[in-house]
Amino acid sequence: MKRQAEIDQIHPKLFATKRNKVVDSVKKNDLPRISMLSVEEALKSHVLSLDIDNCEAESDNAFIVADLGEIYRQHLRWQTHLPRIKPFYAVKCNTDPMLLKLLISLGTGFDCASKTEIQTILDMGVDPSNIIYSNPCKQESFIRFAAEHDVKMMTFDNADELYKIKRFFPNAQLVIRILTDDSKAIVKLSAKFGASLNNTGFLLQTARELGLNVIGVSFHVGSGCYDENAYVDAINRARFVFDQAAEFGFNFHLLNVGGGFSYSRKSDVITFEKIASVLGPAIDKYFSSDNICVIAEPGRYYAASAFTVATHIIARRIIHRDLDNEHVPSMDVIQNEVLAGDAHPAFMYYINDGLYGTFNCILFDHQIVTPKILMKGGKFLFGETLDEPKYNCFIWGPTCDSIDYITKNGRLPELLPGDWLYFEEMGAYTISAATKFNGFKRNKVIYTTTDPHVLAILYDALH
Repeated sequence: MKRQAEIDQIHPKLFATKRNKVVDSVKKNDLPRISMLSVEEALKSHVLSLDIDNCEAESDNAFIVADLGEIYRQHLRWQTHLPRIKPFYAVKCNTDPMLLKLLISLGTGFDCASKTEIQTILDMGVDPSNIIYSNPCKQESFIRFAAEHDVKMMTFDNADELYKIKRFFPNAQLVIRILTDDSKAIVKLSAKFGASLNNTGFLLQTARELGLNVIGVSFHVGSGCYDENAYVDAINRARFVFDQAAEFGFNFHLLNVGGGFSYSRKSDVITFEKIASVLGPAIDKYFSSDNICVIAEPGRYYAASAFTVATHIIARRIIHRDLDNEHVPSMDVIQNEVLAGDAHPAFMYYINDGLYGTFNCILFDHQIVTPKILMKGGKFLFGETLDEPKYNCFIWGPTCDSIDYITKNGRLPELLPGDWLYFEEMGAYTISAATKFNGFKRNKVIYTTTDPHVLAILYDALH
């Protein structure tokens, strides 16, 4: 009731007539229903709706709650702290259709890395001018596809790419991607992409000789950057290339500051605000002209904190240190981590999502995930701390592969099959790379919004 009163205060007439129409419109566009529950309420509603003993096979699968309100709040946060920079969302981070639909409605652009990503965004009605093809090394047929669909902005960092573009899309608007110092990032990219400042002159000269139109500079300081000064250093490098380009007769008017932005609000880690506090002034200092358009390619910034995964414990094993006949896995890491400590038992839990599913972020994105208890013994415990003994535990995914583990050094109260865990901040590089290995399905996504403005935004976009 409190949430409904809040909604009606914000949009008394709008929501009186449009609330149900939003849901109807979403259904007509083959998109799921959106509730107005909190994440906690959405998790509880779904888990309590399940009859584990009698439900149909797979209806008790792991699932995801996506809070569209969190995406909206992140967008407002961006506009507040970096108003000059237009975000071009990195589609590869998370291709969830409701996330994309909301970002389209909010007026962002899109960073695409493949033909399929471009096609996805075009099919959702995005103008080609709001797409940048940011993969510096592109398949020839993909360049032709971009040309056929008038997606002109695309990056390069080598001479061979220029010759391909000259052949298949000579009217493209090119952006030279430069090398940066990404040593302070979780995922480093400079080993694969980026032209050194020693090579940018040659590339610009080659582009000029080929009659190609280079319009600006892009860079990426690495995904999950934890040093705000990396952006300042990259801005200095970009300024050098802007000046260099002018000597070759180019009139650069685009600066792309890439991604790497933190989404966290925690005081003990780098925050988006801290990055913005140095990046914004650096851009204004070195690129003061109003004629220069500045864009960025945030991915995890928008997606990470909006998605929560709930998993069901499907099995467990108990390991006692003092029982010689207890089977112990041969891997030293399990013996050292799970069995360390006192003589109390350690537990091996098996859940119905894993490394080949949503938790691929552990392998590909170097993420450390934290299990929390959602339901234990039939009691819903979201956000609560149990005053119970905690035991060493090893959490496995559901597949037959021995690398499919979630954590090797967990500490949780004793749990049983039928209990549930949840994992927060699971929106970045998770469902976008999930597989169906061993026949396990990708997780269902349940949508909610903790900000009522989202429904009005989506309704207006759909009409």
